[in-house]
Amino acid sequence: MPLTITVESPRQDGVIRLLDMSSAYAQSLYPPESNHLLDLESLERPEVTFWVARIEGDVVGCCALVEAGDGTAEIKRMFVDPLARGHRVAQMLMGALEEKATKRKLTALRLETGIYQPEAIGLYRKFGYTEIGPFGSYEPDPLSLFMEKMLPQG
Repeated sequence: MPLTITVESPRQDGVIRLLDMSSAYAQSLYPPESNHLLDLESLERPEVTFWVARIEGDVVGCCALVEAGDGTAEIKRMFVDPLARGHRVAQMLMGALEEKATKRKLTALRLETGIYQPEAIGLYRKFGYTEIGPFGSYEPDPLSLFMEKMLPQG
């Protein structure tokens, strides 16, 4: 069962299905003011790199790297189809985006996730992300967890 990770457009049926699943999941856990999901148009902006994970051609995961313009970037829309979990899809997506961020000589990766998503929090901690305060345009939110990983320079 070959797993591929490639940079692709988010505007395709399989990806839109996955983004809709991700949105529904977030909406089931958090009130609207605590959901900070990027819409499809935002994912198509030039500062965004969007990855798609496929198993045997089927879209099973995605994530985006949104460059802030200050040497940092934010991870957005990381999601794996529940039917594909256990196949290291999220780990492969994280590896792809960290490799791209390092090649672009970014200094740090940041993210916001919800406190009711222990699997996501565990994944990010496994990859070396640590808790920070709100960044960018985020406001403090008791339902949000903000994390950062400094990237090697040189």
